[in-house]
Amino acid sequence: MARSLNKVMLIGRLGADPEIRYTQDGTSVCTFNIATNRRVKRNEQWEEETDWHRAVAWRQTADMLGKFLHKGSLVYVEGALRTRSWTDQSGNKRFMTEVVVNDFVLLEPKGDKGGGGEFGYDLDAAAPPMDEEVPF
Repeated sequence: MARSLNKVMLIGRLGADPEIRYTQDGTSVCTFNIATNRRVKRNEQWEEETDWHRAVAWRQTADMLGKFLHKGSLVYVEGALRTRSWTDQSGNKRFMTEVVVNDFVLLEPKGDKGGGGEFGYDLDAAAPPMDEEVPF
């Protein structure tokens, strides 16, 4: 049998406060969006581009994320990619790929809205503006 690997590691900032919901049986689920930046060269000039990643966590991880994260939080998340599908009200097949989070580290001291957290350098220089709405 061939081996495979499905592991995602992201460091980025939340675009909005995480959303906590509960299933019918009381299981907590937390969803949030993480912005990461990458540099691209256009016409001999370097620019920042932002990628948005949808993340979901379950049970105790969801409870902790909902308790400690907020819009703008710098966080490391680790998990796996999952794609789910459903049929919308118009009968169209829809797909969504999410990072299912199984671990996270808050990279800023509690109450710190900027700074480099554990890294010792200015991560805010590449942070996306948090006043813009999430594009989805």
